[in-house]
Formats: sequence, C-alpha cells, structure tokens
Amino acid sequence: MNAMNLIDVITLGVVEGLTEFLPVSSTGHMILTAALLKLENTAFLKSFEVAIQLGAIFAIILLYFKRLFNGWAIYQRLFVAFIPTATVGFVMYKLIKKFLFSPVIVSISLILGGILLIALNRWIEESPSAYEDLEDMPLKSAFWIGMMQCLAMVPGVSRAGATIIGGILNGCNKRQATEFSFLLAIPTMLAATGYDLLKNADTIDQQGLIYLGVGGVTAFIAAWFAVKVFLNIVTRYGFAGFGYYRIAIGVAFLVLLYGMNLQLAA
Repeated sequence: MNAMNLIDVITLGVVEGLTEFLPVSSTGHMILTAALLKLENTAFLKSFEVAIQLGAIFAIILLYFKRLFNGWAIYQRLFVAFIPTATVGFVMYKLIKKFLFSPVIVSISLILGGILLIALNRWIEESPSAYEDLEDMPLKSAFWIGMMQCLAMVPGVSRAGATIIGGILNGCNKRQATEFSFLLAIPTMLAATGYDLLKNADTIDQQGLIYLGVGGVTAFIAAWFAVKVFLNIVTRYGFAGFGYYRIAIGVAFLVLLYGMNLQLAA
C-alpha cells in the first residue's frame, strides 16, 4: 500500500467534485479510486474522503445563493428532510465506517442502483410535477425524501441518486427532484463533515490540513462545472445513462479488484 501524495489528493478531489451531485455515488468512487491508487486505508484517508465534500458543498451554496434567500419555506422542507439522516447517521456512524467502506460493497451497490435507475427512468419521464415550486411541497413529502437519503449511508448507493428518486416518488419532476437533492446536500454534508472532523481531529497533522485544503478546492472547482452540466443532461435525457454507467463501472471495478487480489495472492 502507498502513502497519500499530492497527486493522489488532487485526483480524489476531482473525482469527488465530478461525482458528488450525480446519482453515481461520490463516496463509492473515491473508495474505488483509492483502491486503484493502492492507498493505505488509514483513518485519515477515510476522513479525507468525507471532509473534501465540503468543497463541493460550497459550489452549491454559491450557485444557489439567491435561492437560499427566497424565504423560509425551503428551509422548513430541508430541515424536515434532514432529520432522518441526522438521526440514523448519528446512531450508525461507527458501524458504517467500520464495515461498509469496502470496494466490493461499493461495486455491488453501484450495480444494483444502476438497475433501479434504468427501471424507474421510463416512469420518471412520464411523471409530471405535483407542485409549481419546491416551496409548495408538503412537509410529509420532504420527510420521506429524507428517509430515502438514509439509504445512501451505504457507500455506492449515492446520496444524490437516493434523494432524486425520493423526490420523484413524492411528486417532483426531474428538475425539482435534482435541485432539492442539491439543496439537501448542504445541511447533510456540512453535518457529516463537521462530525467526522470532530471525531477524527487527532488523525490530522499539518500535512493533513494542507491535503484537505487542496482536495477541497479541487472538489469545489470540479463540482461547479459538474452541476451545470448535470442539470442540462437530466432535463434533456433523464437518468438511464447514469444507470448504465453505474452498472459498467461497478462490474469493471469488481473485475479489477479480483485481478488485484489474484496478483497479491500470487
């Protein structure tokens, strides 16, 4: 296994930014990328994979800055949607980090999630919005979207994918579900990042702080461009392409991991 260097940091930052708001699992991609880079699976690496999400979140805050000052209605819905994740995440935090941050689990989750996206895509295409604006969405619907987000605690499931599907199932059209997923990421990821850094502050030295800064800035830049492109793709083409991508990348990583294990065993 290799110790992390600056090239690894930038690589993981780009992967995080490009995938955070797509329904393909950014955490899963970073775990798989770290495995391919043969990085040592240290406590710092696990925290790094969570903490640099902060950079991607700042991209959303800037892109939706005006929307966040349109009144309290959207905050009420985000708060209600955040409650299930905050509760389950606090209770399950240690178990998730100990047992689920596995390349094999990620690959299987990617494949299963891809099949679900493809299966739901045709129905999604034909599903009109039940609300004129997100602010009109009932609080009960916001809560169920939050419940769906809890599934994303399994790496590879995808927070974006779970919340987008949750939005569609609760009356949103494609664009509304995607934008609510973006906005819900703000409290969810701020809380997850803050809690993780607090719990693992003793694993971060001066070099670690530099790596977090570089990774966060890289993730911010990549996420800024990814969000703009993603909204256009979803509006025009739907989610089936992301489903096929998930299956392809999941299968590819299983094959690569199997090959790597054979080499290590030889």
